[in-house]
Amino acid sequence: MVQVVITGGQVHDSQVIPALLKNGLNNPLAIVADKAYGSADIRRRIADEGALAVIPSKSNAKNPIPHDVNLYAMRNIVERFFCKMKDMRRLATRFEKLSSNFLAMVHIFAIRQWCN
Repeated sequence: MVQVVITGGQVHDSQVIPALLKNGLNNPLAIVADKAYGSADIRRRIADEGALAVIPSKSNAKNPIPHDVNLYAMRNIVERFFCKMKDMRRLATRFEKLSSNFLAMVHIFAIRQWCN
């Protein structure tokens, strides 16, 4: 399942983690994220959902938490999706000013990528 949430440019992505976890239709087996999402609160929320947090620890962490390197490598799929999305000028420059219209354009883009 894929979920997309639109936020303001000044809002850090980690602020919408509770909404994404709460709105899930099925319980994920694992949630893969980068180091920016490695806080104890986010890891606890993921564990409360019964999922495995595949998040590498920051390089300066006092107690590094191990993660599944092979599963983390699959995060590349998401990174490639965003890279392709930025190639679409309409999304990269946010021609759509209303968030509902912008989200609709993201959905259309995702459908096109899925069909290819």
